[in-house]
Amino acid sequence: MATGFFSLYRPAPFAKPLPENEVPGAYRRLRWQVMLSIFAGYSFFYFVRNSFSLAKPYLIKLYGLSKGDVGFIATGLAVAYGLSKFIMGNVSDRSNPRYFMATGLLASGLVNLIFPSFAGSVTAMFALWFVNGWAQGMGWPPCARTLTHWFSDGERGRIFAVWNLAHNLGGGLVGPIVNGALALAAVMAAGAALGGGLTLRLVFYVPALLAIGMGLLLLVFLRDTPQSCGLPSIEDFKNDHPDTGVADPEKELSAREIFLNFVLNNKPLWIIAVANIFIYVVRYGVLNWAPTYLTSVKACPADTSRWLFFLYEAAGIPGTLLAGWASDRFFGGRRSPVSFIFMVLVTAAVWVYWKNPAGHFLVDSACLFTIGFLIYGPVMLIGVSAVDLVPKKAAGTAAGFTGFFGYVFGAVIAELGLGKIVDRWGWDGGFALLLAACVISLALFAATWKMHHKADR
Repeated sequence: MATGFFSLYRPAPFAKPLPENEVPGAYRRLRWQVMLSIFAGYSFFYFVRNSFSLAKPYLIKLYGLSKGDVGFIATGLAVAYGLSKFIMGNVSDRSNPRYFMATGLLASGLVNLIFPSFAGSVTAMFALWFVNGWAQGMGWPPCARTLTHWFSDGERGRIFAVWNLAHNLGGGLVGPIVNGALALAAVMAAGAALGGGLTLRLVFYVPALLAIGMGLLLLVFLRDTPQSCGLPSIEDFKNDHPDTGVADPEKELSAREIFLNFVLNNKPLWIIAVANIFIYVVRYGVLNWAPTYLTSVKACPADTSRWLFFLYEAAGIPGTLLAGWASDRFFGGRRSPVSFIFMVLVTAAVWVYWKNPAGHFLVDSACLFTIGFLIYGPVMLIGVSAVDLVPKKAAGTAAGFTGFFGYVFGAVIAELGLGKIVDRWGWDGGFALLLAACVISLALFAATWKMHHKADR
């Protein structure tokens, strides 16, 4: 029984080929099905990740935690997620994403259900959020595997840009959804004020239950490779056979081959991985501290701060699409020039967001919109470059490698580092850190201005 259970996680075997006349229709239908599955599934991963950002003000107010404390707890997810994204990314390259991704989402939802019961204990909350981070690491890599198996090299840039919007949809909608749940709870309480403890629980419970439901849907709708559905490989179907660095692109690679041959000795991959550190410092330094910064410094009401949290994520949708299109249209597939231009503008917006006086919510809103619009372009382009630099059977590991740097270093600096700095030097010190990260990312993108896919390995 145990062997049969774990066999679910192995790549699905090739099915009997469909009749040739049925292939085009089946490919169109299943490509839509897997794309919608991983798009929705990854969106819900953000529901049970960003819940903690919304809970920070309540943990500080109700339980007396410092900004350093909540930053430390959030670091548990960042470290675990970075490690898991790399390690479990390698496992995902040799697994069936249908079960692999669903397991991660279900586990993350369960952690969110448990988490409020341990509010007040920094150690327990750190441990639980670390477990959540490990489960979260099972989200991105199977998506990368799925995309590289179902969409050809020639269409990958724009397809990744569309899928990447799942970050913004999931990360942004959690704020309004929690607002709606709190409003509904208040109505059901016949106008009585909700207690802080109940509010904190709803911040976690609502995203958790939605994520668990989505995890079950992944088990129903997600599929592994085209061949497991009786279809030819995407390269044969699209007649798009890029140089992948391997003689047989369909051959499953061992963990050793993936790590040593295509990741650890891949210099361009190292460069973009290091750049990812500083992109994540800015991305999460602004996003995850927005509710706390806006309510404590800018005199912004809590419900308004959650809407601005949503605005930041929603702005990333057109920005991501623009970044993918611009890199193809104006730079022949080179990603760093677009990332450099975007980060110049991010730097200016971060500075204005810092210096804007309290009470000017329209300016704060414009700054958060601008930063959100621009920051997700480099985030997405680094991910596209990573999977383009390796064979498709190593896509999850390559994506996990850049994610490892982004989370273990970048997100930790954004959470724990920024929290400690703000506790000691105030928000001026925190924004100095964010602006320094902007400048360093600009230098790295300038150094890789001419880098283009596998040709530069």
